[in-house]
Amino acid sequence: MRRILFVLAALGLVTGCTAPKANDPPPGLADRGTQVTTAKPARQDLTNKVSLSGKVTLNPTFGLVAPIDGEIRYLDVKTATGTPTKPTKVANIWVSGKATAVEVPAGAVFAGRLVDDRSKVTAGMPIVSARQAGYGIVADIDGTQAYQVSDQLQSVQAQIKSGPGPFPCTVLGTLAALPGGTIPEPKAPVVNPSSSVAPVAPPTQGQPQQPSEATGMRLVCTGPADAKLINGAAATVEIITAKVTGALVLPVEAVAGSQGKGKVEVIKDDQTREIREVELGLTDGKVIEIKSGLTEAETVAIPGPSIPDAKGGQQPGMGK
Repeated sequence: MRRILFVLAALGLVTGCTAPKANDPPPGLADRGTQVTTAKPARQDLTNKVSLSGKVTLNPTFGLVAPIDGEIRYLDVKTATGTPTKPTKVANIWVSGKATAVEVPAGAVFAGRLVDDRSKVTAGMPIVSARQAGYGIVADIDGTQAYQVSDQLQSVQAQIKSGPGPFPCTVLGTLAALPGGTIPEPKAPVVNPSSSVAPVAPPTQGQPQQPSEATGMRLVCTGPADAKLINGAAATVEIITAKVTGALVLPVEAVAGSQGKGKVEVIKDDQTREIREVELGLTDGKVIEIKSGLTEAETVAIPGPSIPDAKGGQQPGMGK
């Protein structure tokens, strides 16, 4: 009898360990007592800004890009004797027998070829370096900022530390890094052996042209004429790359992902959860635009969902 009672008691213990508890939460719900922070999408104007550190630089170098795809053919550019008051034509891009001119703007001088003559180029590729005559503001751009500022720049403001500003700053050329420029020697005159006239050496104007050195990725801009600048003075450059009015936004902590596509964890009325893909837009570092995938009436959890990384582990949302 004692053995039978012992066996029955053991079976009762096993059954008690495996049976579901009455207060266990249904699948898809948070554990009882779990504290969850939530947020609802809101509407607000959003501006994408990037702040760069720079300095005032005398005669800064900047790059010009190919306006179209085609074959570049450089022109022989004479050494400038002063600050050019009108654009200087330095090359043509040829496509199907038609030429598109490439010009260094007024106020700057030609500083070098960046690709080989008669090579194929694509639109947006740096092909010519130029040197601004006078002061400019040069701000370095690191790799994490490259794609933030490589799109269209809506406005650029500069502030000189303990000096003038903020004031509008006009961007010169491209933001891409530049290779070292090359300037070929002037072509020697063609000698006709049967001619009795001595060949005339090509004229020289001013000092010999100095080719530009390689640069990192940076922004070069010029301030208004009445802004007093001192070479080497520290400056801050603020770039506005895009603006949107009445954007639907969430705190960045609620979203996993940062460019294009992301995920949020939607909490439904019955407290079940759904991981949902959303289309992302601008961000100011505090909130991020939700272009599609979510409505103002819905609620999301903070922090956002974790997403698997390349090794199969878990990467948290932006706010984790």
